Amino acid sequence: MDAHELVERYQAGDRSFARADLQGAELRGATLHGVDLSGADLSGADLDSADLSGTDLRWANLSKASLRKATLQDARLEGANLRDANLSRASLRAATLEGAILETTNLSRVNLEKASLWGANLEEAKLNKANLRGTNLELAALLEADLDGADLHDACLLGASLEGARVTEDQLAQAASLEGATLPDGTKHP
Repeated sequence: MDAHELVERYQAGDRSFARADLQGAELRGATLHGVDLSGADLSGADLDSADLSGTDLRWANLSKASLRKATLQDARLEGANLRDANLSRASLRAATLEGAILETTNLSRVNLEKASLWGANLEEAKLNKANLRGTNLELAALLEADLDGADLHDACLLGASLEGARVTEDQLAQAASLEGATLPDGTKHP
């Protein structure tokens, strides 16, 4: 299926595209509310400024996809592969990314307010100036992540791994919980 066919079927009322092969698809600016793209291959796709609010992207492959300024509010991305993707300035408010792979992903200036990233892999991710207010990062791997200027107010970092992360003590003091977290210097928070 190509991007054109997907949009036509969506406009005709079809909302199920589970396991679709959309590698490299050009969906810039597309509106695909509440679509089922679970298990779909969207690797290398251009989804810049797309509106994917409420979309089911569980176990989808979005590696190297471009989602700059995309709206993924309330989207489901459990177990999704977003390795090397570009989500700068995207809105993932209240999205579920539990167990997602976000290694080396560009999340600069992203809005992840009240999102759930429980157990997500964010190793070497760029989260500079990201909005992480009230975000659940419990058991997340943030090794070597860039959190420069990120807002961690009320974020849950319970048991998270922050070893080598670029983050200040003032930022960490804003978090709701650091219990059991591995701090940037390798020590364990009590």
